Amino acid sequence: MFDRLKAFLTVPEAKTSRTAQLLAVGFGGVARFTPRDYAGLAREGYVRNAIVYRCVRLVAENAAACVFGVFDGAQEKEAHPLAALLARPNPRQDGAALLETLYAHLLLAGNAYIEAVTLGEAVHELYALRPDRIKLIPGTDGWAEAYDYSVAGRTVRFDQHATPVPPILHLTFFHPLDDHYGLAPLEAAAVAVDTHNAAARWNKALLDNSARPSGALVYAGPEGAVLSENQFERLKRELENTYEGAANAGRPLLLEGGLEWKAMALSPKDMDFLEAKHAAAREIALAFGVPPMLLGIPGDNTFSNYQEANRSFVRQTVLPLATRVGNALAQWLSPQFGDGVRLVIDTDRIDALSPDRTALWDRVTRAPFLTLNEKREAVGYAPIEGGDRLG
Repeated sequence: MFDRLKAFLTVPEAKTSRTAQLLAVGFGGVARFTPRDYAGLAREGYVRNAIVYRCVRLVAENAAACVFGVFDGAQEKEAHPLAALLARPNPRQDGAALLETLYAHLLLAGNAYIEAVTLGEAVHELYALRPDRIKLIPGTDGWAEAYDYSVAGRTVRFDQHATPVPPILHLTFFHPLDDHYGLAPLEAAAVAVDTHNAAARWNKALLDNSARPSGALVYAGPEGAVLSENQFERLKRELENTYEGAANAGRPLLLEGGLEWKAMALSPKDMDFLEAKHAAAREIALAFGVPPMLLGIPGDNTFSNYQEANRSFVRQTVLPLATRVGNALAQWLSPQFGDGVRLVIDTDRIDALSPDRTALWDRVTRAPFLTLNEKREAVGYAPIEGGDRLG
């Protein structure tokens, strides 16, 4: 009895969530496909919609331009191997290009993946992988135990138990209905994107057909005469097959047998196509966190000037996204670079925040109750020797 109790007490502790194991009950060890058509969303959104294209470019380029400083605890490291890895992640890309791709994947798919290439016990290269080619393999504990990357009929499996770090970093946006995959801003704005694209196609078709308005066909035959059933069905078929749809908008009619065209007083302006298109564009910008003023969209701009809109965009969209990715990278690579390593954005290099920075410096300078080191800490600088005096 004592020996069995001793053996039980010496079992190594395994830390894991008790509820996570329930996530893998229905699909343990089976590949899970991304639950959306990434190619369709990217094609209709990024490729064919100027608003989505500009939103993704604005967010991705500005976030990729943020400069990370490497901290070990509270001390900033001027020259650090992690900084060198992020500056030159692989032979084909610099750090900004890799991060821009990563942010674009997050915005379009809700998921982004980075592969770590190791040599011996060290990470030497980082690559961004296309999210539509990745399948997540959940383990018995509910978390991802591997990822399958498939292209051109071949599949490579990445075991997440590999050392020194898991080979795949999976970044996601929050999804309330999925335990593993994220919800993309593009998917949330899908209806607005379809509306915007449909309005653009409709207007283009009207221009191609001389922008003629809609109207009605009136039968002007002998008094009391009506179209026969065959004539009515034939006319109906011709209208449906030849004149309906956005591609045939405004197409001229060929009339015969007493038919007369009566133009109706509905035009694209009366039907408010332009305003509906602008409303859809504002909704798309809202989903991506971009102020409409930065996109040149007219309407209910809430900012008094362009500079204020740009500062809000950086504060509320760019910095939270870049900070989140920096924290994820530091945690992922901490087995190699140390548990205390942190990636912190150098906001002093962001021009849009210069008014905020100037106001902060002015408030700190005018605070006589702070020591020199406390003032340096408030503006993001390390303490110096002899700085514990009021100044």
